[in-house]
Amino acid sequence: MGIVEGKIKNLAEREAKIREMGGKKAVEKQHEGGKLSARERLNLLFDPGTFRELDLFVTHRCVNFGMEKIDIPADGVVTGHGLVDGRPVFAYSQDFTSRGGSLGEMHAKKIVKVMDMALKAGAPLVGMNDSGGARIQEGVDALSGYGKIFYRNSLASGVIPQISAIMGPTAGGAVYSPAMTDFIFMVKKSSYMCITGPNVIKAVTGEEITAEALGGAATHNEKSGVAQFACDSDAEAILDIRTLLSYLPANNMEDPPFVAPTDDPGRIEPALDSIVPDNPNVPYDMKEVIRAIVDDGVFFEPHKLYAKNIIVGFSRLGGRVIGIIASQPGVMGGCLDINASDKATRFIRFCDAFNIPMLTIADVPGYLPGSDQEWGGIIRHGAKLLWCYSEATVPKLLLITRKDYGGSYLAMCAKDLGADYAVAWPTAEIAVMGAAGAANIIHAKEIAAAADPAAKRAEKIAEYEGLFSNPYVAASRGYIDAVIRPSDTRPRLVEALNAFAGKRELRPPKKHGNIPV
Repeated sequence: MGIVEGKIKNLAEREAKIREMGGKKAVEKQHEGGKLSARERLNLLFDPGTFRELDLFVTHRCVNFGMEKIDIPADGVVTGHGLVDGRPVFAYSQDFTSRGGSLGEMHAKKIVKVMDMALKAGAPLVGMNDSGGARIQEGVDALSGYGKIFYRNSLASGVIPQISAIMGPTAGGAVYSPAMTDFIFMVKKSSYMCITGPNVIKAVTGEEITAEALGGAATHNEKSGVAQFACDSDAEAILDIRTLLSYLPANNMEDPPFVAPTDDPGRIEPALDSIVPDNPNVPYDMKEVIRAIVDDGVFFEPHKLYAKNIIVGFSRLGGRVIGIIASQPGVMGGCLDINASDKATRFIRFCDAFNIPMLTIADVPGYLPGSDQEWGGIIRHGAKLLWCYSEATVPKLLLITRKDYGGSYLAMCAKDLGADYAVAWPTAEIAVMGAAGAANIIHAKEIAAAADPAAKRAEKIAEYEGLFSNPYVAASRGYIDAVIRPSDTRPRLVEALNAFAGKRELRPPKKHGNIPV
């Protein structure tokens, strides 16, 4: 064997040893827990044969507590780039089989490098988290590593899409990087996020709670709203990440990917003419409206389990990607509350950052009343919706299907907050408030003085309904661009989206606004 052949053989042997990760038993244990290995996850994310690993030979430099005798393959994290549906993406995947995927100086340095590369390349970044947290033996070097990652999360925000997948334990400082990214995927029964774990909570407060109840996928998708997706397996999460990426541009300087539609852009949907019940207090499922309007009925929904009174998600109209924000009259009557405001705000700001036009569908009776909401800051949280719609410069379409009252009328992207094209169905009711409440206020004295107050109240309610429980007053003032037949909704929205595709809007120069967080 020649010198060159020997060196090539040595390279292959070194590569093979590192790619064994924590060893056969450790990988088998990972599989027994229903989890894929770090490298299997990356191979599933990227198009076959396209992943190119970086920093394979990086190792730690710690000499404390006997660490100089411990080998950690690839220092517990696999980094690199490849293609997803033919488009460049950068990624890292923590390896729990190698020292618990703990983060130390060089582990962090690898992640920081791939983040810097993604930002320079203008390509999305996917992080797969499966780590025991900071490598305690490395002390402040580990903390410094987290800080460098957080700093880059901030730099990259609004420039490239950042996606996190929680596929194992993620605690303490490790949770903040995912929280600073755009979307978080969690895997049921095998992934956890928490600032302090169950043992610490019990020691400090006496409360006993399981890791699943404290920070599992269900908790963060239903209660806290920290995560947007709860998946049944690593494989499902990764396939959903690929789907999400198919709706997103590579960076903030590009438009989302166009897909030639197979669904007729001019398709009429007769079922929409009867979807709104005759009784204004009877709910209906807004998702049926969405599926009837969008290309092929396909709607990809983040935050499906959180603040269900509002819906957000991605679809296509005539082949163009669109972000949808819609009231859900089937939950709490479609009222806006603190959690719905936060959910919608974050989604709207993401769409605006990445040039994704927005369609808002309103059937909203108002903000949810109650002391809990007031004390929780509904004024501040509700103001976020007003802020982010006003701030957004992408094309903004508005469809009003039924109720659209008061401050919530404005908060669901009214013309005065910058809607470029606003249409309403004949069933729309656009007013300061519902007819009953308005009549009770306007005609309070007249009703009280009447011989039959109930009959007088009914008369005044009917009078108010005749005046305002329709879209025509708003249309006569130009607040609505058109009143349309529900069955015509799809072609009208496709035409509007095409018309505003080249929208340009200038704003006053400033460093940034001070959003009411």
